[in-house]
Amino acid sequence: MSAPAVARTRFAVGDIVRHRLHDFRGVIFDIDPVFANSEEWYDSIPEAMRPAREQPFYHLFAENDESSYVAYVSQQNLIEDGEGGPVDHPSIDMVFGEFFDGHYDLHQSLKH
Repeated sequence: MSAPAVARTRFAVGDIVRHRLHDFRGVIFDIDPVFANSEEWYDSIPEAMRPAREQPFYHLFAENDESSYVAYVSQQNLIEDGEGGPVDHPSIDMVFGEFFDGHYDLHQSLKH
C-alpha cells in the first residue's frame, strides 16, 4: 500500500483566508498534507459537497459575524482573504505574535 499523493499547499501557517462557500474567514494555525480528521466529520458533509481527501486541509482560528471557532477546511474551499485586516479570535495570541502586512508570525517559541 502506497502513501496517498500530497498536493502542494497553496497557503501557509499565519495566512488569512476566506471560505469559498461559507461566510467566514480565519488564520491558518496548522496544516495536514491530506485529510486527517474523523470519518464522522467527513461523512457529515453532504456527499455532493464532500472535498477530495488527497489535498491539504487547514486548521483555522475562524470568525464570522456571530462567533469565533476552530474550523477544518480543504484547500479547494479556501481563497485568499480580501479584507487584509486581523482576525478577532481569542486563541490567536497563544500561537501568533505580530500581525503585519496581512499575515501573522508564529511566536518564536513555536518555530522549528
